Amino acid sequence: MLRITDARTGRPVDAVPARRGLTRVEAHVSGHDASALRILLVADLLVRALEIGGTPVWALLSGDREQAELQAGAAALGIRPFEDRRDVGPGWGESQAVHVVGEGGAAPDGVRIAVAPVETKDVPEGADPGEVRLALLTPPRSTPARLDEAALTEARGTLRRWRRAVAAWARHPSRPVPEEVRGRLRTAWEDDLDVPEVLRVLRWVEESELPEGARFETYAYADRLLGLELTRDLGSPA
Repeated sequence: MLRITDARTGRPVDAVPARRGLTRVEAHVSGHDASALRILLVADLLVRALEIGGTPVWALLSGDREQAELQAGAAALGIRPFEDRRDVGPGWGESQAVHVVGEGGAAPDGVRIAVAPVETKDVPEGADPGEVRLALLTPPRSTPARLDEAALTEARGTLRRWRRAVAAWARHPSRPVPEEVRGRLRTAWEDDLDVPEVLRVLRWVEESELPEGARFETYAYADRLLGLELTRDLGSPA
């Protein structure tokens, strides 16, 4: 079961309601910049993790400035659309609310996930969205992120290597995700959305002697959470 650290109390709480009712995930931002996009990205991860576990989710965006620009920037990073909080009323059957906010940001009462800022104010012009997404996913969400040349170069190398590897593994007979590996992945993201640990598991799988088909299925499975389009190059020339 997914558990997250409530920023108000510092204690872990269940992100899934006891009766699997609707969970509202509400991202709170004050404008359009890289830090706001990181808040939306963490909210997107939370939505994905809940949906993988079978929990229905209602995703909302709460803010009063530059909403259209923020939604466009989020879409470029593969963040699925969030409804504008101003356009909707209370959720029918809602039994849990989780608020995703910037560090020190205000939010209504309820479970709260705090996200550290991005030291680079804006996403660099012309930066590849996949590289930006991975660069923002790599540090723990409690640690400030950077979108400087070093971070984007590292993300570019990792994405290219993983996508090439996944395309090559796909040419081999499929094998199921090993239960031990599936368990490590689920344990990581259900433990306070520990995405850095998910990435470490993938690096271990990359270097392991698991069958190619099992490595392919593992990466495809993890990408349901990460949203990095790791299978994008399937069918491309070797």
